Amino acid sequence: MQRVCFLLKVRPDRLEEYRRRHASVWPEMLDALRATGWRNYSLFLREDGLLVGYLETDDLQAALDGMAATDVNARWQAEMAPFFEDLDGRRPDEGIVPLTEIFHLD
Repeated sequence: MQRVCFLLKVRPDRLEEYRRRHASVWPEMLDALRATGWRNYSLFLREDGLLVGYLETDDLQAALDGMAATDVNARWQAEMAPFFEDLDGRRPDEGIVPLTEIFHLD
């Protein structure tokens, strides 16, 4: 099992709407995440827009590829893209660059 942590930056003027959207994630998006191996997935948002994501999966690349193959993910990513800074034309899920884990207490 891989533990994955990543950072993204939400535009400060979009924080409230970003929170609202994640208070009611589409059921089919939740189903797709589960079906493609995303477990224990959390997002943490700081007031300056720093977004910290954490998930557990057997294979991150397979989980990303699985989601990339779904229609619901394409729709969700298109709707979420305007919320983020520094994506350089990439979808938000393409901005997931895992941080290196240097310590873990089990």
